[in-house]
Amino acid sequence: MTKTAYFRKFIHWKMVMIYLVAILCLTIVLTTAIGPVYVPPMEIVALLGSKLRLCEPSSIPHEIIIFQIRLPRIFLGILVGLSLATAGTALQGLFKNPMADPYIIGIASGAAVGAALSIMVLPQIFSVYTTPIMAFLGALFTIFLVYNIATVGGKIPVDTLLLTGIAVSLFLGAVLAFMMSIAGEALHNIFRWLMGGFWLANWTQVKIIVLPVLVCFGLIYLFAKDLNAMLLGEESAQTLGINVEASKRILLVLSAFITAAAVSFTGTIGFVGLIIPHITRILVGPDHRILIPASALVGGIFLVWTDALARLLGEMPVGILTAFFGAPFFIYLLKKRKRGY
Repeated sequence: MTKTAYFRKFIHWKMVMIYLVAILCLTIVLTTAIGPVYVPPMEIVALLGSKLRLCEPSSIPHEIIIFQIRLPRIFLGILVGLSLATAGTALQGLFKNPMADPYIIGIASGAAVGAALSIMVLPQIFSVYTTPIMAFLGALFTIFLVYNIATVGGKIPVDTLLLTGIAVSLFLGAVLAFMMSIAGEALHNIFRWLMGGFWLANWTQVKIIVLPVLVCFGLIYLFAKDLNAMLLGEESAQTLGINVEASKRILLVLSAFITAAAVSFTGTIGFVGLIIPHITRILVGPDHRILIPASALVGGIFLVWTDALARLLGEMPVGILTAFFGAPFFIYLLKKRKRGY
């Protein structure tokens, strides 16, 4: 690539990121205004400005609604969308499979079993704290189980990993079905968690997951060039000096960790990690150096708007809406791009 072509690509990537950040900022303001009580966007800008000391503090009538109810949901939605889209992008590149998503190796099933166990066994008064912890531990346990079963001679064959993930996911799905059949009064809460939503979002949840999510995102981005090389094939990547097996292990653990952190408070939200990388790939191309950060921003924007629509529809579970949007769009992509990945 000539210096001129590289410079043009760099400018293009820079403009894409600037536009996406601007859209995200506009999304935060507009979606904060949406809800049973309409809040004028200028009030939101004034409140954010006073909090950041950009303007003089003023008496804002909707401050509690803005800062204690809606903004925590929005920032949690950004983090969850960022997590699922980043993990989906990494796994699709790692597996060279357009059907790969953050839940493909059993993360969702493990988290669901952990959450259901917490809801059924532990007192409801503690569920605000124990359910996310158990969901997180269930997801991590599933990943390490799949990883250990799929490892053959110190290597991780992709086909074996996928089949192992499907088998473990089906088994845990049966365990979850059995638990739900004997759940009794706890069944409603289990269903509520499985459908995914931001009803209980607060600043404490945001503070808990922001650090692990951003650290995992940064570490995954460090492997952008490795993912580019692996798209050419494992043998080609090795000739370029990439330690393919080490990269696989690290990316699997990081993708599992960032996904587990995301679903621990919100429940399983499908299709974000599946369709967002496809949408972003159409916009910016397959280079993971731009695809990973762009997908993260698009994922956050998409999930925040989806949650805003869920609020307007009477707190409908976000997972239902993402499936409504995601499934038809993915079918469209499959019909549009029959020639492959």
